[in-house]
Amino acid sequence: MSKTPPAHAGDFWVFAYGSLMWRPGFDFIERRNAKLIGAHRALCVYSFVHRGTPERPGLVFGLDHGGTCRGIAYRVAAGNRASTVQYLREREQVTQVYVEEWRSVWLDDDAKQRVEALVYMVDRGHVQYAGRLSVADQVHLIRQGHGRSGANRDYVLAAVKALEDLGYRDTEIHAVAARLKGGPDSVPAG
Repeated sequence: MSKTPPAHAGDFWVFAYGSLMWRPGFDFIERRNAKLIGAHRALCVYSFVHRGTPERPGLVFGLDHGGTCRGIAYRVAAGNRASTVQYLREREQVTQVYVEEWRSVWLDDDAKQRVEALVYMVDRGHVQYAGRLSVADQVHLIRQGHGRSGANRDYVLAAVKALEDLGYRDTEIHAVAARLKGGPDSVPAG
């Protein structure tokens, strides 16, 4: 793990685990399924801008410590490095809830295809870090959340679809999505 970019000035990789999976917003020359070890995707960030407000926060994904996260790695041409990083900082760092780091990711789950990728890890010391919430609390925040980028519910359901398109299933995130859709998991137990 490094907070400084790799020394070379060539093409570079960006690891996507949330909305960047379905809406990267930057030019790339290659898109690959990827796995990051040492962090997991979690609905652990109160959204005060994109999917909520400080008065009615939403809940968005963060890369939190521990576990494994499957997502997408985008290879970006060297000539687009500065503009892509600037774009990502403007999009992801509106409230500085994430820490920009370079981490190893494995392309297509192949141990021989490891690259260093730019990732945005959640800052556990930030006021927007929600930690681990119950499914009911997650659903409540998501249902109320609406911000500059739209409804929080749409964001979570788009993430589930992106994961399914990659052939992945996340039990907790799918349980949240089922409740949001009013499916069989929508009635709280007890």
